[in-house]
Amino acid sequence: MSKKEVIIDTDPGIDDAVALGIALFSEVLEVKLITTVAGNVGIEHVTNNLLKLLSFWDLSIPAAQGASQPLTRAVKDASDVHGVTGMAGYSFPEPDRSLLLETSAVEAMYQTIKKNKEKITIVALGPLTNIALLLKIYPEVKEKIDEIVLMGGSLGRGNFGVLSEFNIAIDPEAATIVFESGLPLSVAPLDVGAKALVYPEDSAKIKEMNQTGDMMVQLFKKYRGGSFGTGLKMYDSCAIAYLLCPEMFTVQETFVAIETKGAYTAGATIVDLNNRLKQKNNCRVCVDIDEALFKEWFLQAISKCK
Repeated sequence: MSKKEVIIDTDPGIDDAVALGIALFSEVLEVKLITTVAGNVGIEHVTNNLLKLLSFWDLSIPAAQGASQPLTRAVKDASDVHGVTGMAGYSFPEPDRSLLLETSAVEAMYQTIKKNKEKITIVALGPLTNIALLLKIYPEVKEKIDEIVLMGGSLGRGNFGVLSEFNIAIDPEAATIVFESGLPLSVAPLDVGAKALVYPEDSAKIKEMNQTGDMMVQLFKKYRGGSFGTGLKMYDSCAIAYLLCPEMFTVQETFVAIETKGAYTAGATIVDLNNRLKQKNNCRVCVDIDEALFKEWFLQAISKCK
């Protein structure tokens, strides 16, 4: 069986590190390129974190640095959750900077898509700035993009604004470009991530599995120690789970718009599950997840990592 070829756009970050590990050691995915975008922390930190992870796993995947700020808005981050550098608290090897391409993320994505024989899936684990720029500068790549799968948005309340999820809220203008692109979109929103839980007994098993499991547990203990008793939420891993095990999700085709002008609601995802707006569906949204199946899948996926 041929592998699904993907580009991952990411802002590591602890959650991203776990999702990346699962994707990179999957027997089903072939990661052609990893690009970074400012999000959880600044662009220099997220790029350095990606290179540290690749060195940690002893993997040689091309990497490219992307946007340092949103299209039009001021830079904001989640350093209060991930720490100033995004992944401090674990002893990573020195990053292998030879993996970093000289070209920008957008140019690297364009070249990778252009040269690839088959259509490529783009997996977005952070703000959508790079992908929006790609679609605006090189609209011809749409013909060779199979799908965009992203972690972002919310069916209701947010984790950044009252109604906005972090990845979308950081650059809602970029998200608008992506959601209006006409490309096939699949969305794993905040709501399913909140149900994708790793409990204390799972963490104990994961820590002993391999160095990835140990790294994951140590980082989460440092930055989300209060969540160990109630369950760690695996938001970004849901996007990878959708690619690898879609049967664990309940999915609905619907229309989604991004609010960009609201004084209190900018970055909110308007997920029209009941067709109130009478618009054409533009994406598939995961509205529920089989929690038991996710737990089984997640433990198996981590066990395959280095």
